[in-house]
Amino acid sequence: QVQLVESGGGLVQPGGSLRLSCSASGMSFVMKTMGWYRQAPGKERELVATITPYSGGSTNYTASVKGRFTISRDNAKRTVYLQMNSLKPEDTAVYYCNALRRLEGSGLGYVPSSDRWGQGTQVTVSS
Repeated sequence: QVQLVESGGGLVQPGGSLRLSCSASGMSFVMKTMGWYRQAPGKERELVATITPYSGGSTNYTASVKGRFTISRDNAKRTVYLQMNSLKPEDTAVYYCNALRRLEGSGLGYVPSSDRWGQGTQVTVSS
C-alpha cells in the first residue's frame, strides 16, 4: 500500500528558506507524476507544485509560489523535494505530497492518484 512520509518543516522568519522531503513507497515511484500540496487553517488543500516522471521531469507551479519554490525528485531514493525560498507568512500551512493523475480543469491539471496521505509537515512563517 502507498505510504508517504513528509519531513523538513519548521518555524522560519519571513524571507527564510526550508527544504521539504517526501519519501514514497508502495508505488512505482519512477513512473509517477508527484506533487506537493498545502493546507492552511480553514482552507482547502491546494496543489502548489508538480513534477513529471523519470529523471529530469518537467515542473509546474501555482502562481503564488512560482519563482520561489522548486520541486525536484530523486528516483533512486524514491523521494520528492520542495525547496522553498523567500518564504512569506501566507505560505504557512501543512505540506503534503502525493502521486498525481491527470484531470483537466483541476488545479495545475492534476488530482491525487491515491486517497492515502501522509501526516504532512508543518511550515510556519512568522517573525
